[in-house]
Amino acid sequence: MRIEVNGEDREIEAGATVRTLLEAMSLGDVLVAVERNEEIIPRAEHGTATLNDGDVVEVVHFVGGG
Repeated sequence: MRIEVNGEDREIEAGATVRTLLEAMSLGDVLVAVERNEEIIPRAEHGTATLNDGDVVEVVHFVGGG
């Protein structure tokens, strides 16, 4: 199925979770904020929140600096 991640089309398996997507992006253990269709998905729900065809996902990871 097809979703949009940070403005780019991406093909993922049907039934994929947010966690599956993050692992595919090599962000599985990185502290990130995830928004699906303009709703924040709490980190505790990343393993159970499923993605659907046409979803729009934004993934933001934090960068330190000064």
